[in-house]
Amino acid sequence: MVKKEKTAGFEEKLGKLEEIVGKLEDESTPIEESLSLFEEGVVISKELSEKLEEIRRKIEVLKKDAEGKLKLSKFEDEEENQDRLK
Repeated sequence: MVKKEKTAGFEEKLGKLEEIVGKLEDESTPIEESLSLFEEGVVISKELSEKLEEIRRKIEVLKKDAEGKLKLSKFEDEEENQDRLK
């Protein structure tokens, strides 16, 4: 049996953030609840941003150009990289 993750996945967190935004846009939401929802939304937003940044770093790699300067380029298929080394 696969162990269920303790933390919510990216899509679940994004869905929760959308739900929070909907409640904040509803003018009938009490101010105290709005403040609490806003704080929760900020936390979720930060978590999502960190996850996106982590993914971005995994996709991009630093390479040296012909002049030996580091250049940012997108991650390429592992097989293509090994073919170049041959």
